[in-house]
Amino acid sequence: MAGYFELVDAPDGGYRVRLLDGSGALMAISITFRTKRAAVAGVARAREIAGMGLVRDHCKDAVKRPAVHSTKRARKQATAGAPRTPALQTPRSPAGH
Repeated sequence: MAGYFELVDAPDGGYRVRLLDGSGALMAISITFRTKRAAVAGVARAREIAGMGLVRDHCKDAVKRPAVHSTKRARKQATAGAPRTPALQTPRSPAGH
């Protein structure tokens, strides 16, 4: 069941975005955006993040586990600066032989 986003007036001025599930239950509410255009851009960004975003458990009862790098970009960032294993090279014969 697909959810949807709602643009709403923020109590202190500006706009907020609410994320609701298919039955209309509130799932999340955004920060306050100054303009409607910025709020709509926030929806686009949330869609991007939600599609690939990892869940990070910061609760006091969280089980500490090594990070799982599920995307090529995340794996690349995780291995940046790590020592590289030299590539396998095939011996070359001397020139002219």
